[in-house]
Amino acid sequence: VYIHFSTLVIKSSTLVADFSSLSQLSRIMTSSVREKKIKTNGIWLNVAEKVDKEGPLVLLLHGFPETWFSWRHQIDFLSSKGYHVVAPDLRGYAESDSPPSHESYTVSHLVGDVIGLLDHYGTAQAFVAGHDWGAIIGWCLCLFRPDRVKGFISLSVPYTPRDPKLKPSDFLKSFGDGLYMSQFQKPGRAEAAFAKHDCLTVMKKFLLMTRTDYLVAPPDTEIIDHLEIPSTIPDWITEEEIQVYADKFQRSGFTGPLNYYRAMDLNWEILAPWQDSKIVVPTKFIVGNKDIGNEGPNGTMEYVKGEIFKSVVPNLEIVVIEDGHHFIQQEKSQLVSQEILSFLNKLSKTE
Repeated sequence: VYIHFSTLVIKSSTLVADFSSLSQLSRIMTSSVREKKIKTNGIWLNVAEKVDKEGPLVLLLHGFPETWFSWRHQIDFLSSKGYHVVAPDLRGYAESDSPPSHESYTVSHLVGDVIGLLDHYGTAQAFVAGHDWGAIIGWCLCLFRPDRVKGFISLSVPYTPRDPKLKPSDFLKSFGDGLYMSQFQKPGRAEAAFAKHDCLTVMKKFLLMTRTDYLVAPPDTEIIDHLEIPSTIPDWITEEEIQVYADKFQRSGFTGPLNYYRAMDLNWEILAPWQDSKIVVPTKFIVGNKDIGNEGPNGTMEYVKGEIFKSVVPNLEIVVIEDGHHFIQQEKSQLVSQEILSFLNKLSKTE
């Protein structure tokens, strides 16, 4: 999944809307978080932020299928340590605009959204953390606009070199039709499969999964039907918190988030001029040892511990969290927050 970032002229303006103290979300948060709409790169993004002091900006980018709420623990923690924390609902998600075509979800668009946010806050450089698709956006931001990033923390998804001979869609075919990303390619297919379940069930199937293999369903089976829900909800999340996600997706639907996957081949074409480029921004990679796709001789963990990853990201720290699964910033919130803080503090001291 890759990006071509061309010069963008972005005009930013804001529409501020504080959260009502009566909202369900405010009751769940340990302390209040301010939300507002920001115009960036031609669309409106909903942004949650919290700042106890006018400290350095930290931008938190969520993954699939999440919202800014996935960073709730880090927002509280980092803001209490003097950082200005900003977490948007990404394009296509929740309260942010959701353009209809998958062609509006290339990483050119996504990185352009981020640049517009940084411009809005008047920040020449910011710390950035990204999980899942947010990590991919962060890697691309570091690759093409390293001047805007003080340091990057990637969760779950490592940077991988572009294969000049193999499009993502062709690579996916090697797993067969059962691979979740393959099933997400055809417009309407995954949406129809998800719609057979209520949104709370869909969110539980994703957020609570503990599989370490690749997400592949049996023949003639949709991945959402194949995923199982554990008999008990783990102690790192509550039913009410899962319901927050369900309510958001009930209103917004899943097409916007799924369009990220449908733009993968476009990203591959866009990135061609940056073949063999390296990530030079100081980076920390955090992953659970039980994340999706980690197991096996060709699993992610083997790549992370190998030499290729370190060669393409030369200024790299790697942290592997024991018994950590995919939604690591929620499941292991205290540990992840501390790892992020230690990295930010270290880089702040070197300025």
